[in-house]
Amino acid sequence: MIDPPLQSLAKEIKQVIAREKDVSKATSLSSGERELVEHIWEQTNLRNGDNVERTRAYMEYYQKHTDIHWALLAHLVSRNAGWSMTDLRGELLPRLLTPQVQKDYFLFLERGNWLIFRDAYPQLLLYEESARQQTNLFHLLPHFQVSVFTQAIWNQFWKAGDRELLAVGLIINEQQHLEEQVMKDEIYQKSVLGTLPFTFQELLSLNQILFPCEGDVQPLRLVGENVSHFASLTERISLGKRLYALLFRDLSILESVLGWVSRQPHTGSRKDFWPHLFHDVKESVPGKPYQKRVEGCQLKPGAKRIYSPELQHAWKRVEQALPIERDWYRDRSVLSFLRIREMSAPSHMGEVYCRTLEKIELAVIARGKIFGT
Repeated sequence: MIDPPLQSLAKEIKQVIAREKDVSKATSLSSGERELVEHIWEQTNLRNGDNVERTRAYMEYYQKHTDIHWALLAHLVSRNAGWSMTDLRGELLPRLLTPQVQKDYFLFLERGNWLIFRDAYPQLLLYEESARQQTNLFHLLPHFQVSVFTQAIWNQFWKAGDRELLAVGLIINEQQHLEEQVMKDEIYQKSVLGTLPFTFQELLSLNQILFPCEGDVQPLRLVGENVSHFASLTERISLGKRLYALLFRDLSILESVLGWVSRQPHTGSRKDFWPHLFHDVKESVPGKPYQKRVEGCQLKPGAKRIYSPELQHAWKRVEQALPIERDWYRDRSVLSFLRIREMSAPSHMGEVYCRTLEKIELAVIARGKIFGT
């Protein structure tokens, strides 16, 4: 039997679909509403320049609206996307991946980061204006090409204030949006998702979402999750829900993560969280074969830190093509994704991440012996 909140949401979705059929987008707006829609698009485009700016925008929003849990989760996941982007220009991966593969991976990550922000940020700003005016303005969401499912989620949140349901609904929406606009795109299927390096990346567990926790222990404790089967929509949604539960169902983790993100601006360099291992200035001598540096989450005696550049020094801004306008929502089967299982024990990722680094180092050293680089 369907839960009462989900029953109510299913009814809300039907109502949204019925309204969309009856209302003409071209003639339904007052002058004030048109100005608001234009202003929100302007602000969205302004903040959607690169990963650093998007990540900052999410955090600034959460600091003003702590009831919108998704904004903090998006901030943290966006930090991780930035670290993945700069890894492609760092000390290790350029020794394993060709310049073209590096660029393909970056464009794949950047496209997803850009699309999610373009979809989500207007929703956040419209909620902000609704709260300011103390009136529901979500009838304007179709003017931002927002899914009928997500329109219903916001209407439900406005009525019931269920923060967890809203957060999980937004997780589902963004992953469905990513699926339609990126994962099914033939360009990314050929250049990234169907390639040997993508498989190689998953085998090495390079895809990890890390949440640094502020505390007295150095290096900073990391919690988070491994990303496996990234190409699977179901797995990505499940990952998002696990990350949400990790962050918001344990107050001590939430407070320690907030302590760190409030203190440390996002640059894209992994130096942001582990400066004992990473530096945004290249310390190694160019042209020398790579020697193993990491052992037990520490640098070996005399070893130089691993180069991890700031994002804005690593990659130029990208001009993006507008997405195809289409609604991913098909039927109410998607409601089954809205449930969160009981939270398991926090995943302490520090040692896992260090083992990953050591695996990559060994791959780099092996390649160097074969190819003499």
